[in-house]
Formats: sequence, structure tokens, C-alpha cells
Amino acid sequence: MDNKSLSHTRWKCQYHIVFIPKYRKKVLYGRLKVDVKEIICTLCKYKRVDIIAGAVCADHVHLSVAIPPKISVSDFMGYLKGKSTLMIYDRRPELQSRWDKSFWARGYYVETIGNITDAAVERYIREQADKSRDED
Repeated sequence: MDNKSLSHTRWKCQYHIVFIPKYRKKVLYGRLKVDVKEIICTLCKYKRVDIIAGAVCADHVHLSVAIPPKISVSDFMGYLKGKSTLMIYDRRPELQSRWDKSFWARGYYVETIGNITDAAVERYIREQADKSRDED
């Protein structure tokens, strides 16, 4: 991925992010898996965050994203998890009563992508998705 630019800034801020549903429940399959993919893509477009690679596995989500420098990773994750929860419950109201209004667990894993190639991260995410499909 090439450097991006804002009006006065050139940037390449890429992150590998992993987050899980509350209690690491294996709920991300079937129609909900498709819904989560659509919701994440939509929310990333709203914030102008590029998804380089991504996988929705049965009990976690992997994203490789390029986040503009004016948005902190923690602000982006708060936005992504908060809005996606509302959108998931809007589409699937039967899930809302299960976990006291929280769909995602509180934390997440994030690492910067710098010393490895984009291809290596994309390959890792594909392998995680393949493992998840094998478990389904």
C-alpha cells in the first residue's frame, strides 16, 4: 500500500487489530457473519479507514487497516465496536438480551504493521479465516 495524503500530511499508518465478542462466544457464523462484515465495511468507509484485509472468524475478528493519523486507534475502536453493536442489535434484536447490551468484549489487540510486509499480514489473516472455516 502506498503512502496516503491529507491536505498537508503524507502518511502510512497501518494496524493489525483483533477483537472478540463478549465472553468469546462462537456466534459469528451464518447470516450474522455476513452482517458483521457489511457493518464493519460501512463504518470504516464513514471514517475513511481503508481495510487492507479482514476476516470474521467464529469467535473473533481480524482487521488489517490503514487509519488516518487524525484518528487515534482507541477512538476508532470505540467508534467501531460501539456503532457496530447498535447496528447488529438493530438487525438482530434477539441477541440484545443475551449480554446486557454489550456485544463485543471490552478489550482488543492492536499492533502496528511496519517490519513485516502487507502480504505477510494478509496471508496470516487468510490462514486464520481458513482455520475458522475448518472449525465450523
